[in-house]
Amino acid sequence: MTENRSTERHKRRRLLPAAMGAALLATTMTVVSVHAETGPEAEEEGNYQYTPVADTVRADNPELTQYETQFLDLYDKIKNPDSGYFREFDGLLVPYHSVENLIVEAPDTGHATTSEAYSYYLWLEAAYGRLSGDWEPFNSAWESMETFIIPGTEDQPTNDAYDPSDPATYIPESLEPGDYPMPLAEDVEVGEDPLADELSSTYGTDEIYGMHWLLDVDNIYGYGFCGDGSDDTPAYINTFQRGSNESVWETVPHPSCETFEHGGENGYLDLFVDDPEASEQWRYTNAPDADARAVQVAYLAQEWASEQGNESAISESVANASMMGDYLRYSMYDKYFKEIGDCVGADSCSPGTGKDSSHHLLAWYYSWGGALESAEYPWAWRIGGSSAHQGYQNVMAAYALSEGDMAPESPTGAEDWATSLDRQLEFLQWLQSSDGGIAGGATNSWEGAYNEPPADVSTFYGMFYDEKPVWHDPPSNQWFGFQVWDIERVAEYYRLTDDERAGEILDKWVPWALENTTVGTDGDFQVPADMEWSGQPDTWDGTSTGNPDLSVSVVSHDQDVGIAAGLAKTLLHYADATGDEAALETGEDLIDALMANEDDLGVAVPEVREDYERFDDPYDAPDGGLYVPEDFSGTMPNGDEINSDSTFQSIRSFYFDDPDYAQVEAYLDGGQAPEFTYHRFWAQVDVATALALHGELFGDSEE
Repeated sequence: MTENRSTERHKRRRLLPAAMGAALLATTMTVVSVHAETGPEAEEEGNYQYTPVADTVRADNPELTQYETQFLDLYDKIKNPDSGYFREFDGLLVPYHSVENLIVEAPDTGHATTSEAYSYYLWLEAAYGRLSGDWEPFNSAWESMETFIIPGTEDQPTNDAYDPSDPATYIPESLEPGDYPMPLAEDVEVGEDPLADELSSTYGTDEIYGMHWLLDVDNIYGYGFCGDGSDDTPAYINTFQRGSNESVWETVPHPSCETFEHGGENGYLDLFVDDPEASEQWRYTNAPDADARAVQVAYLAQEWASEQGNESAISESVANASMMGDYLRYSMYDKYFKEIGDCVGADSCSPGTGKDSSHHLLAWYYSWGGALESAEYPWAWRIGGSSAHQGYQNVMAAYALSEGDMAPESPTGAEDWATSLDRQLEFLQWLQSSDGGIAGGATNSWEGAYNEPPADVSTFYGMFYDEKPVWHDPPSNQWFGFQVWDIERVAEYYRLTDDERAGEILDKWVPWALENTTVGTDGDFQVPADMEWSGQPDTWDGTSTGNPDLSVSVVSHDQDVGIAAGLAKTLLHYADATGDEAALETGEDLIDALMANEDDLGVAVPEVREDYERFDDPYDAPDGGLYVPEDFSGTMPNGDEINSDSTFQSIRSFYFDDPDYAQVEAYLDGGQAPEFTYHRFWAQVDVATALALHGELFGDSEE
């Protein structure tokens, strides 16, 4: 690891001369849209070179199992440029969120990408490295991540103006987008940042080494780098900014670098913050679960490479993962570094000193930002996250960074992660329902404004139980996927360490999941989709009570490909650790059912999208639509008007030209809900790594 990560390689993505844009685009693969029924139809033929590897690796490793050979075939499909999972920039691949462009979930277009997708890209290449012994693709994935989605030197200037004793100006949150913009509250005292000086002295830079969560890969919005409109590299953008009830349908995509070039008089700032002295600025938001997954995968890669005698091949990437984990500690802190526990009243909560503002959990986000270099008075800020969701916890990352030979270089990093490992396990014990499912989470700032919580709410180290932390539309703990993402990591940790605390959680969770999962014939399967919660956990006193007053009901099932694969991996880890035959059988059956749904692009099943009725919802629609204040008037880079009459689709007029939009339009005109077959990148990798995991743990048991 270099003393200062601000190397020429890391800066190069922002140092390309503007004149090189056309030449660079001529060498890139661009897939514009994929029809659910007919497969890829690219406007330009993909032209990055890829040589299939499955036959070569099989020939060199005749002992590979059936599932491992299936992994290699799926790997080739994912990496094939004609499939459309990646776009190339200067020899580096950037994964799309999905092959299909018209898809609306957390990202509002499939040709955006997320830090989540990048963490899965690493996982795909780590699994390939285990089978092939070739670690260059893994290193290339890390290089792409560092080049494109970890902000570089020119993306985050003015960090040297950051004052750890005054990390940010307090801005209260509101539950409703219609209450925004929210005012600055400069009279509210915030706590001290205990990490900044340690990290700066350890790594020789004031910059943050963490992923921003969202990129516009094809620059479809037109922001380019810092508002210049260039399209020679993915553009940092953001969407969610206005409270827990702001769904994706109510967001305004805006650039992470705000130059007032687009939007209204003050760019997009007037939609979010009431700041009479608004100035040009940059700001980024980290999704801690993605960075933690990257750390987890780097640990696995290190273990596999070491077994091959190839540890040195990925030592730089692993060292960078440890550094990422060091900065990820910002997610362990209250948003405004207030003391943890019984924090009520923004003026009353004590500002933190030292590490008493750390809850030791992975929060929903951490963020950082500052003035552009052109500012007369440079400034910078950082915030943590007050709310922790069970689905974001990652005991594998905590284990890797404390006990798993990936200790960060900072003086207190490994110690903090050791504390976090224990705290995360306690958190899951506290949140486990009497049925076995894991409830939502906890917050140190009720409703994002340190409000008074209900009188009878239970607590965890003084943090208040929250059934749906941060995200209410839809409720953040309604989706079964968050169960699987978290518990898979617990099961892997249990398999590696035999920690009884993890085993106790799994011994309740696995039977509940099995009871609500069915696998039929010819590729039919059903896994939990939506859940409803009742009651709350008992206040935590260090020992689980079994939470007799907290229960969960599975209210719907579906064929979510990625979650079925994640559930299969969870069951395989558990079966290997315990010998549980039912878990092994169901895990294998799920994998077989998934592979029965394989098509030319990967593994996918059709899905009906009734929620697409919200494409043209006005603000006063029953489910809520896009809110723009009456006094705001502006335009998107392509000229789409932003005003109080705007809707989700009116400021995304590019969708009108998408071949798949015809189905949406027919639905909005009174027809049937559209049906699409989506190939989400993360879901394909979950299937692929389930195949690889079975081979790793059970060898030829399937034959």
